[in-house]
Amino acid sequence: SGNSLLVQFDSCPLWVIRAMLIKEYRVCMPLTVEEYRVGQLYMIAKHSHEQTQHGEGVEVVHNEERRHPVHGVGQYTEKKIHLSSRLPSWVRAAVPKIFYVTEKAWNFYPLTLTEYTCSFVPRLTIEIRTRYEDNNGCTENALSLSVEEVQQREVDCVDIAYDTFPEKHYVREEDCRHFKSKKTGRGPLKPDWQSDTEPIMCSYKVVKVHFGVWGLQTRVESFIHRSIRDILLVGHRQAFAWIDSWHDLTLDDVRHIEQQFQDETNSKVLGTASHSPAEEETQGRDSSK
Repeated sequence: SGNSLLVQFDSCPLWVIRAMLIKEYRVCMPLTVEEYRVGQLYMIAKHSHEQTQHGEGVEVVHNEERRHPVHGVGQYTEKKIHLSSRLPSWVRAAVPKIFYVTEKAWNFYPLTLTEYTCSFVPRLTIEIRTRYEDNNGCTENALSLSVEEVQQREVDCVDIAYDTFPEKHYVREEDCRHFKSKKTGRGPLKPDWQSDTEPIMCSYKVVKVHFGVWGLQTRVESFIHRSIRDILLVGHRQAFAWIDSWHDLTLDDVRHIEQQFQDETNSKVLGTASHSPAEEETQGRDSSK
C-alpha cells in the first residue's frame, strides 16, 4: 500500500470532511528513498497486524501486480478498514454498526496513488498522491500541481522527532529524540536535524478531499486534519524506530512478511465478521452439549 496513513484509523473517521481542501504534508526521514521502500511496507504490514482485533481492523481484499491505464504496471492493493468501535462516541452515534473505509492504492514507487471511500457516506472520497525524494523537503511542487492547486494548497511540514501528538500513541522506544539504531548508527535526532542529517529523504503527500454533504464542518474539519497529521507522524516515527527489524530485508523478504501478516489479519477480521448472531448462538448451544 502507498501509505501508512492508512493504517491507524483508531483516531480518524474519514467520513466527515468538507467539500474541497488541499493539504501537502512533507515528512522527512533519516533514510534513503530506496531504504524507505522496504521500511514503509514493513511498517504498514506490522501496524495493520498489531491494530487488528477480532471483527475489526484491516481486511486485505487484493494485493497484486496490475496495469494502471496511465502509469503502467504497479502493485495494486485494496483494503477494507473495519473500525466501528474505534470511532469517537459522538461519531459512533451517527454511523451504522457495520462501518468500514475502503482503501484502493497503486504503488509505482517512488510515486503512490491512494483513494479512500466510505461505506456510510458514498459521496466522500479522499485522494492522496505521494512522491518520495532524496532531499529535506525543499522541492516546491514535487507532485506537479496546477497553478490553481498550488494557490489552494496549504503546506504542513511534519517533524517525526519534535512534533506533538496524542499521548496514547507514545512509545518511548519509538521516540526519535532518544532512539539510536544499532545496525545503522542513526539517531537520536537533534533539534533542526533536517538541516544536516545524512541520508535524508522526504515524503511529499498531497491530500484532496471531495465531500458532497454539508454540515458539522467546523468541528469535524479540525478533527480530521489533526487525525491525518497524527497518523502520518506516528507511522513515520515507527518506520524509523523499527529500522533494525527491517534494514537487512530485501523487497522479496518484506513481501513475504506482508503476506504472512495479511493472512493472519484477514483471519482475525473475517473470522468474527463472518458469523451472524444466530450462528454464534447455535455454536454456543453446541459447545455446551
